[in-house]
Amino acid sequence: MTMFDRVKKISKKRGLSLAQLNEKAGFKPNVIYSWKTKTPSIDKVESVAKVLGVSVDYLLGKNETPEWANERDTTDLKKFLEDNDGTFTYGGDDLTEDEKQKLKIAMTQIFWDRHKHD
Repeated sequence: MTMFDRVKKISKKRGLSLAQLNEKAGFKPNVIYSWKTKTPSIDKVESVAKVLGVSVDYLLGKNETPEWANERDTTDLKKFLEDNDGTFTYGGDDLTEDEKQKLKIAMTQIFWDRHKHD
């Protein structure tokens, strides 16, 4: 799946058209549509990620389910994340939502790396 496809998919899930997303991100008309054939700058990817409430890594496809994973694997991941979704703190302070999202991405990557070797 390309970055454009991921942006389109998550936009739809959030109830936004690509034109609306484009506007909310503060871009000139049709910038996101141009991603079908052009690689966007990181600042543009960061803007879209912020509007959509996802990580840049997600938009870049860095935490996608591996091709070799089956339904049992994805169920195992879901359980792993649920079992480890307690209250996270650092220095006595709760993590921010952004920090929790980053932690979830890291845990997902560790899960897939470890699971691959089982």
